[in-house]
Amino acid sequence: MKQAVIGKQIWQGSRAEGAAKSRKNRRLAPTDLLIYTAAVVVLFIISCALFPSLIAPYSPTLMDTEQIMQPPSLQHVFGTDYFGRDVFSVVVHGSRDSLLIGFISVLVGCVTGGAIGAIAGYIGGVVDAVFMRLIDVLMTIPGVLLALAIAAALGPSLMNVVLAVAAASIPGYARVMRGQIMSIKGRPFITASCSIGTSSLSIFVRHVLPNSLSPMFVMAAIGIGTAILTGAGLNFLGLGTIKEIPDWGALLSQGRGYLTVAWWICTFPGLAITLFVLSINLLGDKVRDQLDPKQSRA
Repeated sequence: MKQAVIGKQIWQGSRAEGAAKSRKNRRLAPTDLLIYTAAVVVLFIISCALFPSLIAPYSPTLMDTEQIMQPPSLQHVFGTDYFGRDVFSVVVHGSRDSLLIGFISVLVGCVTGGAIGAIAGYIGGVVDAVFMRLIDVLMTIPGVLLALAIAAALGPSLMNVVLAVAAASIPGYARVMRGQIMSIKGRPFITASCSIGTSSLSIFVRHVLPNSLSPMFVMAAIGIGTAILTGAGLNFLGLGTIKEIPDWGALLSQGRGYLTVAWWICTFPGLAITLFVLSINLLGDKVRDQLDPKQSRA
C-alpha cells in the first residue's frame, strides 16, 4: 500500500513537471520573437517590391509644388521630398530595384561560384590548382572595391550593378563549395559507392553535391543583406541606372544634400536598408542554426 502511494506521488510529480515544461515551451522566447519580427519585416518589404501600387498611398512620380519638403505627418507619414513627392511611396517603389540587386546577384554569385568550387574540388589536380589560383587573385581584392571597378568599367546600368555585386561574391562561394566537396568525397560511403562500380558522375550528382549544399544555402541567405548594401553603395556613388523611381541607394544620394533642412528624405531610405539587412541576417542565422548538426542535436 505504501509503495502504491509513493508511486502515485512520483507519477503526479512527473506529470506536474511535464506540464510545467510544456507551458515553458509554449512561451515565446525573446529570440523567437525577434526572429518572427524579422520575418514580418522581410515579408512586408518583399510585398512592397512585388505589389508597390497596392501599398503606396500616392504615385511615386506625383509632384505637388505646394507640399515641397513637408515633414512627416498623417497625410505623408515619411514626409515629402524636394519635388513634393511622398517619400513613403518613393521608398516603397524603390524597394523593387534594391531587392532585385540583392536576390539576383546572390543567385548568380552562388551558382557560378558553387560550380567553380564543385568542379575544382571534385576533379582536383591541375584543374583545382588553376581555378583556385584565379580565385586567390580575386580574393586579394576587397569585394566592394572589385564591385566598384566592375560597375565603373561596365557603365551605369541595373544589370551591370547586379553583375558587379555577383562577381565580387563568387570567390567566397567557390571557396566554401570546394571545401565541402573535398570533405565529403573522402568519406566512407563515397568509397563504398566507388567500390561497387558506380560512375563518378553518378556519385557526384547523387551523393557528393546534395550533401554539400547546406553551407551554400546559409551563405546565400546571409549574403543577400551584404549584396543589398553593396548595391546601395554603388547606386549611392552614381554607378546605377538613372531612373525616374530610384532605388534606396540612389535615394540616399539624392537626399544627402537636404540633410540639414529635410532629414526625412534620406533617413527613411536608410532605415529601410538597415531594417531589411538586419532582418535578413537574423533569418540567415536561424537557417544556419537549423542546418547545423551540432545545433540540432543540442
